[in-house]
Amino acid sequence: QMQLVESGGGLVQAGGSLRLSCAASGRTFSNYAMGWFRQAPGKEREYVAGISWSGDSTYYADSVKGRFTISRVNAKNTLYLQMNSLKPEDTAVYYCAAPSTEIGSVVVVKGLYGNWGQGTQVTVSS
Repeated sequence: QMQLVESGGGLVQAGGSLRLSCAASGRTFSNYAMGWFRQAPGKEREYVAGISWSGDSTYYADSVKGRFTISRVNAKNTLYLQMNSLKPEDTAVYYCAAPSTEIGSVVVVKGLYGNWGQGTQVTVSS
């Protein structure tokens, strides 16, 4: 099981930026594609972005494309999500996740993710 711990959430005004971090341990981080998800109150958890094991390939939900950037530093076992031009509708708990098995290419299917962090709250005020 991979342990994942998110940080960097907070309260920000619309148009502002935040950078989320996710520290991984317990497995060989560089063997796994990674992803970011979010869940707003009363809504299902939704996919935000994914990245391959090497960082060479990324994928974004349409709602965040052009505003968010996913990246990773394998030497630090850390995943990042840079969020710019934030909107009130981005308000949610953000989770980092890893697939249940070692998959190197970008994973966009939520059901393949079996390792989850505890989440970090992002609140965007209007």
